[in-house]
Amino acid sequence: MARIDAAAAGGKNRVAFLDMIAASEIGTVLMAKTDDGYNVLVGATPARPLTFKSYVDHPNVYNAAYNSTAAGRYQILIKWWRIYKQQMKLPDFSPLSQDKYALQQLREHGALPLIDSGRFQEAVAKVANVWASLPGAGYGQHENQMAHLLAAYQAAGGGVAA
Repeated sequence: MARIDAAAAGGKNRVAFLDMIAASEIGTVLMAKTDDGYNVLVGATPARPLTFKSYVDHPNVYNAAYNSTAAGRYQILIKWWRIYKQQMKLPDFSPLSQDKYALQQLREHGALPLIDSGRFQEAVAKVANVWASLPGAGYGQHENQMAHLLAAYQAAGGGVAA
């Protein structure tokens, strides 16, 4: 579960959307074997959970097999983390800082009003290019099905428009 509370995030739908992203990027089995995915390195699997120990800063571990430095619950690349850490004055790579970073991504891509109003599929489409596991991302990696993501979102308490 996201560490940011609904009041700080701006509502329960936002927290549920963060949980959905984590379920998509990390997977529920790997999240259960780690610190809810907050300490996961790119390339980790439930059978081989690659993790880091310190939240002092982004671990900046390069995985050549994936050509990536993605880390944390939202698989944040070091190049973006450095920019946003400074811009948002984030103190560390802690779970709360990772949640704030992900919310900023949702804000910048115009997804928050859609999330708030329960327009789930439209919100996912707005941020598909941010997270490779979302449908329509187009990075050549595994993309999860919308039905799977909707189920994760609703299980986390997210509401959808009628």
